[in-house]
Amino acid sequence: MTVFAPDDWEIIALSLKVSGVAVAVSLPLAFGLAWLLARGRFPGKLLLDGLVHLPLVLPPVVTGWLLLLLFGPAGPIGRWCEQWLGLVFMFRWTGAALAAAIMALPLMVRAIRLSIEAIDRRLEDAARTLGAPPLHMFLTISLPLSLPGILAGAMLGFARSLGEFGATITFVSNIPGETRTLPIAIYSALQIPGAENVVTRLAIISVLLSLVALVASEAMVRRANGGAVRHVL
Repeated sequence: MTVFAPDDWEIIALSLKVSGVAVAVSLPLAFGLAWLLARGRFPGKLLLDGLVHLPLVLPPVVTGWLLLLLFGPAGPIGRWCEQWLGLVFMFRWTGAALAAAIMALPLMVRAIRLSIEAIDRRLEDAARTLGAPPLHMFLTISLPLSLPGILAGAMLGFARSLGEFGATITFVSNIPGETRTLPIAIYSALQIPGAENVVTRLAIISVLLSLVALVASEAMVRRANGGAVRHVL
């Protein structure tokens, strides 16, 4: 019952590709936003914080609808990307990756922000007093010390991307081999009478992949802290 079928491997490969691209694209943005929210002092910071975390509380179907308005063929960003970059999101796996990135971004920002806020500012002040250039101080002190949060955020974002459903199906529909990731494949199988075995297989795969991502996140955080137990989530 749990032996993988050929179609399962296609779904797994697509889900891993979508999640991997979503994390790779959103990680630099997540770090920049986390740094800005942790260290920045500017008007509208509270509003920016709310916008970053909005996908956590907004119904996913609304997020998908907003992506459709902005990144669809008639949307301002979607039209520009197609004309100048040749990048199309509608009914493509790239759109699934975009939806996954948007939904995973708040969790990534939160993990990285907590790690940045935990940095001992006295270390940076000492380096600054000794004449260290800002870029050198960032690369040798700030970035390494925030690494646990970056690793945890990346793996947590990956796990969240694997489970993304609502925004994806609203934005790019359910197309086999193109946008049918694991959650959408499970939903599709649930609509077919007698497909309990398929649902069970895909559910087991989904649980295993998500569990591996979460365990890997914890392991990398501990390794980055030299084996010490420290949680950033």
